[in-house]
Amino acid sequence: MSERPLVIVAPHPRDLDMIFTLDALSEFRERYELVETTSGEIDALPTDVLARARYLVGQPDISDALLAAMTNLRAIVNVEGNFTDNMPYATCFERGIHVLITSSVFAEPVAEMGLGMALSLHRQIAKADADFRRGEEVWGLDGNGSAQLLTGSRIGIVGFGDLGRCLNRLLAGFRAKVRVYDPWLPASTITDHGAKATALDDILAKSDTVFVTASVTADNQHLFDARAFASMKPGAAFVLLSRAGIVDFDAMREAAASGHIKVATDVFPEEPPAADDPVRSTPNMILSAHRAGALDRVFKRMGDILLDDLELMDAGLPPVRARRAERETVRRMRSKPVSKS
Repeated sequence: MSERPLVIVAPHPRDLDMIFTLDALSEFRERYELVETTSGEIDALPTDVLARARYLVGQPDISDALLAAMTNLRAIVNVEGNFTDNMPYATCFERGIHVLITSSVFAEPVAEMGLGMALSLHRQIAKADADFRRGEEVWGLDGNGSAQLLTGSRIGIVGFGDLGRCLNRLLAGFRAKVRVYDPWLPASTITDHGAKATALDDILAKSDTVFVTASVTADNQHLFDARAFASMKPGAAFVLLSRAGIVDFDAMREAAASGHIKVATDVFPEEPPAADDPVRSTPNMILSAHRAGALDRVFKRMGDILLDDLELMDAGLPPVRARRAERETVRRMRSKPVSKS
């Protein structure tokens, strides 16, 4: 029997080659005894394997019985990026089992994409390019009738976790007035990052750009509905970067189609949308196929986080790089896991 700690690996929808560099994967295999399986077959593993497992890498459905069989388990590491309602979290907390996600790797690339989308909406970059290719370009000042500067503008960020904070840092060079709505944070935390804690209604009514970076929870599903979009400034930009469940998607599309606001989104209620989905032909929208964070070098950072935190836990210390499920909030999470990367 190996003296190395045993790790059960079922990292759907991302395999080990996706989340590790070659060197990091070699280190992972050297440090740990790996039992590689699929999410649906963990229950079928021998009882001695389940009992010896120190870590589980993946996001499988975990029943009370399966968790009880893993008597040595210290952590479940989900490399997909969402806390999913598929395990007995209360038992995990009682037993001191960490439930972790590596979602922080996506903050930087998604924030960059969001910034690019906002610039394109306000300066009509995508539209001007399409017009030019059709021979319908409008030159100079005449082509900037509704253009706005991001510099010095009023910006609202809804949700101030890893993504919201990274976006706030990128916006620093634009000397914008940044206001933040996040009911899970004290105002002092937001102030410490150079922004102002603000009520959501005020953000919607006064912002030139609204970035939505919040996770979907039981408290904010369809938070942005027809009333919310109607309350926004005419010509404002709405950039959706987190999950589609936080908006009434039809109401968002209709607000863009009417010309009241401009919209950019990297996420959709169903992915991909149907070929005849009206969103594909809605004006005043920039559409991105859930690709904001999907870069190979970004996925590879997940393996680095995993190795760092496993090393800490092997030494009897808590993980510090991955995000931990919190007893008070994890049951409120409603973000849908991705079906593929």
